[in-house]
Amino acid sequence: MEKVFYNSFNELKHKIKNGKYVLVFTADWCGDCKFIEPVLPEIENTFREYQFINIDTDKNMHIARSLNIFGIPSFVVYDSGKEIDRLVNKDRKTKNEIISFIDQAIER
Repeated sequence: MEKVFYNSFNELKHKIKNGKYVLVFTADWCGDCKFIEPVLPEIENTFREYQFINIDTDKNMHIARSLNIFGIPSFVVYDSGKEIDRLVNKDRKTKNEIISFIDQAIER
């Protein structure tokens, strides 16, 4: 999974304007983020047509605010620059919940 820092929300929008992406919002201190971290490679493997980008909310707070990300871990699915769906809350998420969410998002 690509881990990135963007200077601006526009820089991120430029990156995701073409292609399929899942933005994964996390932070180093987040226990629920650490809980799902070991299964993220399996989830990425399930959705090979999507590029997963890890966005550390502490280092990219401006992006998290721009996208109204107020709970982590959170997932936002994009296709050609358009947001398809989001799983944004403060709840702990399981591998199956994340896979189910992405499945439903890409079926839209």
